[in-house]
Amino acid sequence: MFEGILMYVIGGAVIGILARFFKPGADPVGWIMTIVLGALGAAAGGYIAQMLNVTNRALVWVIAILAAIVLLFLWEAVRGKKPRAV
Repeated sequence: MFEGILMYVIGGAVIGILARFFKPGADPVGWIMTIVLGALGAAAGGYIAQMLNVTNRALVWVIAILAAIVLLFLWEAVRGKKPRAV
């Protein structure tokens, strides 16, 4: 059980970092929120991939990263911060 949780944290961190890298503009999000949004993005992306019958692991990762990017935009909207221009 601990190994599963640890893998979600590590996977969430990787996906969150990649999402922040690909999302335009500066994100004043801390590392804990990066992991949380990455893990939520991974869960949402995995769910979406399963609904679409996607079996390619690389494509599942892409969907998870895109879901995390969407969550970053939503997080900015909820916090009321305007995205900065590049």
